[in-house]
Amino acid sequence: MNMAKYFGTDGFRGEANKDLTAVHAYEIGRFLGWYYGREHHAHIVIGKDPRRSSYMLEYAVSAGVTASGADAYLLHVTTTPSVSYVARTEGFDCGVMISASHNPFYDNGIKLMNSSGEKMEESTIQLIEDHLDGKKLLDGFFQNGIPLAEKEDIGRVVDHSAGRNRYMGYLLSLAVHSFEGKKVALDCANGSAWNIAPHIFEALGAETHVINAEPNGLNINADAGSTHIEGLRRYVVENQMDVGFAYDGDADRCLAVDERGNLVDGDQILYLCGRYLQEQGQLMNNTIVTTVMSNFGLYQALDEVGIQYAKTGVGDKYVYEHMVRNGDSIGGEQSGHIIFSKYARTGDGILTSLKVMEVMLAKKASLSRLTAPVRILPQVLINVRVKD
Repeated sequence: MNMAKYFGTDGFRGEANKDLTAVHAYEIGRFLGWYYGREHHAHIVIGKDPRRSSYMLEYAVSAGVTASGADAYLLHVTTTPSVSYVARTEGFDCGVMISASHNPFYDNGIKLMNSSGEKMEESTIQLIEDHLDGKKLLDGFFQNGIPLAEKEDIGRVVDHSAGRNRYMGYLLSLAVHSFEGKKVALDCANGSAWNIAPHIFEALGAETHVINAEPNGLNINADAGSTHIEGLRRYVVENQMDVGFAYDGDADRCLAVDERGNLVDGDQILYLCGRYLQEQGQLMNNTIVTTVMSNFGLYQALDEVGIQYAKTGVGDKYVYEHMVRNGDSIGGEQSGHIIFSKYARTGDGILTSLKVMEVMLAKKASLSRLTAPVRILPQVLINVRVKD
């Protein structure tokens, strides 16, 4: 069991400057720059969501990275999956995303990814934890703390908005149908998706209506996005949209709203995309990977069409690990974290919305019709207070 002190399944997260401080961020940068730069000059890519404290943490991580002699490439405000994509396709040693996802603005987090764009290995995370705790001797690594780079060895900070643009180009390249004639509403949660998702839907020809795309650092996820979907449901009905999509703060998850204003959650998205893959002969192992939180109604609907399913612990990390081990093509969580292993190493909200559009257009069917076979059954989630 992972008893990590700082990093949970989704990175180091807490209230900014209380649980997660600029000093933590600097020391994480110091470690990454040194660790990946032991054998060559390291390159580390960094993205952030638009919350107020993300700028402070981005500069602190960058200062640490460059002080250790590595180069920090800044994607600026961008989505978590874009950092994963850029790390994996452009030869970076690792990726850093500064975001607390769907949490309120005063929280923040640091998510670390390896050079394949996957969540960083536990063994490396453990070394970072030891470093943060001031442990001096790590398997003979550094007895006197991490050395500071000097003279020409000090790293540099590079503007890398080009990486974000390449990621947008990649998403556009995955669309197989024009969205012409479709009215689509996007709720960007005043977060990372605000300057990416609308451009992509417009470029693909949709009549795009956007709400909650004016981030000011304090309004991320505030009555907006996938955790507060009521606003989008109202908007879709009042403006007679064909479909609505809601992202969370760092856009690694997506929930949808059908043309009648009904919520389409991650389980229903798994069903309609998995069913479509099955019909295309592309559902590897004829299996969809779910978590123990998935609704029983999803399993009933999958049984009816002969699709098998696996259940993992809660967390997209466990879904992804199972998919990699078994070569599965789709998996995810009720919360809207959907992983398409052919295209990404992480949940990607914008990619998910493009895939839902693909199914609607390929089958010339409304979202309500495509999700009708899934009868969501009552489900109770009870939080139990424990002593420790």
